[in-house]
Amino acid sequence: MKRITIKADTTLKYLQLWNGIFNLTDMEIQVLSALIDKAESLDDICNASLKKSAAVVLKIDDYRTLNNYVKRLKDKGAINLKNKIYKLNTLLNPKLNEVYITIQHD
Repeated sequence: MKRITIKADTTLKYLQLWNGIFNLTDMEIQVLSALIDKAESLDDICNASLKKSAAVVLKIDDYRTLNNYVKRLKDKGAINLKNKIYKLNTLLNPKLNEVYITIQHD
């Protein structure tokens, strides 16, 4: 078994590591990173308050513009909608200390 340790010291870098699986654009990664960094809890990642805070960080005038990115993030599986609440995909949680991936090649 091979073991690789990767240091990701920012949320943005952590999300970039997973981009091979989620195929996010640079802006989608930046939006998601801003939402995660501003969130007190990752249980409701896309509420209006968080989108307003993220829009300020991203220098976007109208926070409702982020709704387009939220839809794309949901479509790509980076966030999940359940009972009208958006939750971060577990793999993208930067607070996880370790993630194990098994790659099988037949």
